[in-house]
Amino acid sequence: MLSVSPLEMEAVRLSLWVAVWSVAVSLPLGVLTAWILARTRFPGHGLLNGLVHLPLVLPPVVVGYVLLVLLGRQGPLGRILFDWFGVTLPFTWQGAALAAGVMAFPLMVRAMRLSLEGVDRRLEAAARTLGARPPAVFMTVTLPLMAPGILAGIILAFARALGEFGATITFAANIPGETRTLPLALYSMIQTPGGEGPAFRLAILSVLISLGALIVSEALAHRLRARLAA
Repeated sequence: MLSVSPLEMEAVRLSLWVAVWSVAVSLPLGVLTAWILARTRFPGHGLLNGLVHLPLVLPPVVVGYVLLVLLGRQGPLGRILFDWFGVTLPFTWQGAALAAGVMAFPLMVRAMRLSLEGVDRRLEAAARTLGARPPAVFMTVTLPLMAPGILAGIILAFARALGEFGATITFAANIPGETRTLPLALYSMIQTPGGEGPAFRLAILSVLISLGALIVSEALAHRLRARLAA
């Protein structure tokens, strides 16, 4: 009952691969977006904030459909990617990573923004008075102080990407070995006669991986807070 088959392990490995890439690619943009939302005010600030958090309230299938319209072979962006670079995103693992990244992005940005808003700006001002330029202030003062928020954002985004289903199946489909991540494999097992055993194992694996990520996140965040306090 608890023996994991090669096909199930393939889904787990693909899920981890997709989640890692979705977080890695979106991390720099997440830090930049968090800084823009926390430290700047401009016409359209509220609109940008709404767009960033829109995937949290939209049905995931809608997000996947929008990605398909924009990045499909005949879409305005997808046509450019294919004609100029020969890149096709729909129905590929890269497309699955993109869909997962889009759905996880708001959680990443929110955690980083809250952490950045808690940074004492007097420390940044002190660094500037000592002659540090803004990029140096950000790298040596701001970034280390908001590190717990960055870590929390990474783990939250990873866990969200790991469990992404609706946008992935709409944009990347459910292709074994290519886009069939753990949630899609679980869905396939539920639809298959006699698939209760594999579905149960995949559900247990999902719980263990997600719980492990959250435990590691809390432990690392605690160590970071302790080092900053010291």
